[in-house]
Amino acid sequence: MSTASNSNPLFSPVQIRNICSKNRLAVAPMSRVSASHDGRASEVLVKCYVRYARGGFGLVITEGIYTDDAFSQAYHHQPGIMDEAQAAAWKPVVDGIKKHGAVAIAQMMHAGAMSQGNRFVARTAGPSAVLPKGKPMAFYYGTDAFQEPLAMTEEQVADAISGFSFSAARAVQISGFDAVEIHAANGYLLDQFLTGYTNQRADDWGGNTEARLRLTLAVLKAVKDRVGSEVPVGVRISQGKVNDDRHKWSDGEHDAEIIFGSLADAGAGYIHVTEPDARVPAFPGTDDSLVKLARKYAPKAIIVANGNLHVDDRALDALEDGADIVSVGRAALANPNLPLSLASGSPLKPFDVTMLVPIAIIKERELS
Repeated sequence: MSTASNSNPLFSPVQIRNICSKNRLAVAPMSRVSASHDGRASEVLVKCYVRYARGGFGLVITEGIYTDDAFSQAYHHQPGIMDEAQAAAWKPVVDGIKKHGAVAIAQMMHAGAMSQGNRFVARTAGPSAVLPKGKPMAFYYGTDAFQEPLAMTEEQVADAISGFSFSAARAVQISGFDAVEIHAANGYLLDQFLTGYTNQRADDWGGNTEARLRLTLAVLKAVKDRVGSEVPVGVRISQGKVNDDRHKWSDGEHDAEIIFGSLADAGAGYIHVTEPDARVPAFPGTDDSLVKLARKYAPKAIIVANGNLHVDDRALDALEDGADIVSVGRAALANPNLPLSLASGSPLKPFDVTMLVPIAIIKERELS
């Protein structure tokens, strides 16, 4: 590390419950859909994640990992952790990350109505029978259109909660992950329950913002109960979705107060806030970014900021807004050694949209 990096707050350590990261730079979750057909992490994924740890990142968060053999799988070749075999396949990934001094975090994900490739069931399921906006992503093996989902029964909701909690326990106890992140963002199941136009339920899981947030809080409690108090359990939150990137919470800052305050009160190990650009105002008529609002309404929580923050001054702006950690996605794809480059003042490679193509597809092309 250069002398300049020694005074740069991005390179100071940060504590999350019982774990310490050597710096404040994290790899954001990014779907690589490069697992085996039966959902086991592959050698390709080992190499993919270990290179980030070797490149100096303090924390490496995995792509979304599906949690059950019902409705949770989002894509073909998505890795899972629904059983011991899948959990064991993650161990080389975790060991490689830790070997280079980084913190390994497993993101638990349920696709809900946004599933576009599930080897277990033919139908999708979500809070209500509402057709998702947009179209599936072709480069993630998507078809021409989403299905109208089944409205989940109480039993199916309970199964989803159980899937999150038992999968989180496998991630910690078998795979060896240091922490767990609950994916409650970007239009997937928990975000579908939080969003008014996708959640039209009349039971305890639907209604106002507090009611629509209940499933996320129930999952957080179940996971924390299962993994124990020593393991940090973070929650990823967004307004926009992969199929509706301009969505805003209908009650603006009041919703931010409810969501961030409730997550902090429920004991989230950290709150991972993601926006297309984390520095811009969260809502019309306000100057505050969503990161700043998260700090305002969850003053004692660890805040992770994500969204166009890969350049040094942008990342520092996020810290000024109240973030404790900055996570980067596309820039990490282009620069797996981004922390080392920032520390030395080396130029960064530009992101190329072709880098979003899943590694599995690239490998198939090389072998064909």
